[in-house]
Amino acid sequence: MISLPNSAHRRAIILMIIAPVLWSIAGVVTRQLSPELQTHGRFEITFWRSVFAAIFVGGFLLARRDFVGSLRRTGIAGLMSGAMWAVMFTCFMLALTLTSTANTLIVLAVGPLTTALLARAVLKAPIAPRTWAAIAIAMVGIGAMFADSLRIESRAAVLGMLIAFAIPLAAAINVVILKKRGKSVDLIPAVFLGGTISAAVVLPFAWPFMADTRDIALLALLGFFQLGLPCTLLVIAARHLSATEVALLALLEVVLGPLWAWLGAGEVPASSALFGGALVLSALILNELVAAGRAASARR
Repeated sequence: MISLPNSAHRRAIILMIIAPVLWSIAGVVTRQLSPELQTHGRFEITFWRSVFAAIFVGGFLLARRDFVGSLRRTGIAGLMSGAMWAVMFTCFMLALTLTSTANTLIVLAVGPLTTALLARAVLKAPIAPRTWAAIAIAMVGIGAMFADSLRIESRAAVLGMLIAFAIPLAAAINVVILKKRGKSVDLIPAVFLGGTISAAVVLPFAWPFMADTRDIALLALLGFFQLGLPCTLLVIAARHLSATEVALLALLEVVLGPLWAWLGAGEVPASSALFGGALVLSALILNELVAAGRAASARR
């Protein structure tokens, strides 16, 4: 017989798989934007994505008829989590203005390691050997995926990679906040705060706007279903997953992004990308299967 905690854990894994699947559509949808906006409008893309993400989460909170109250109850934890969401929403696009996508994604590979170290230091959470192995294999896999595209040709590229490092660092801090306070405080409103802060920060750089009606519709799609919804799902899933599970499963975004670009935009991945992606998926699957097996043995 399956206990309730195990059932909740399984549902959380499903939510945490859906979230990076939705995140990963960013590349293929962005390629449908007007060429001018893609080339010169990264701040505007960030602005509209953040605005529509805030609208989505704000609508969800209004539907619960507790918009103001839920924002107030998040307290300091909500403000801190919202700030971390804003850093993640903003720094990804800023990093891409200074360095390549490959350089940025390779930096993101340190996310699970950063999260594991911070969770161990702050939450005193033990990290199983299998999880350390999964983190190492996943980092090697992402390195293999983008090694051929790694280029550090200027100081701007170095600066871009340093800015990109703020993403896994902010993500690690956010996950620790979610684990520490997420069961006693509803931190879904923090996603709304993150979108609002991010939009306010990039607005001066996004003006004047150049997006047309079609672009706005695509950016609304990104804001609602590529940012607002999956980030909300992560907050819910984090209540029942360890910090390292959240960080590892989030790497599915990096693996699936090239797949959608292949299927939706005809960008055929290199064999090294396929090999690296297989390594990452193997690490994630084995980590969860071993954990499930040990949990079943413990129940018996």
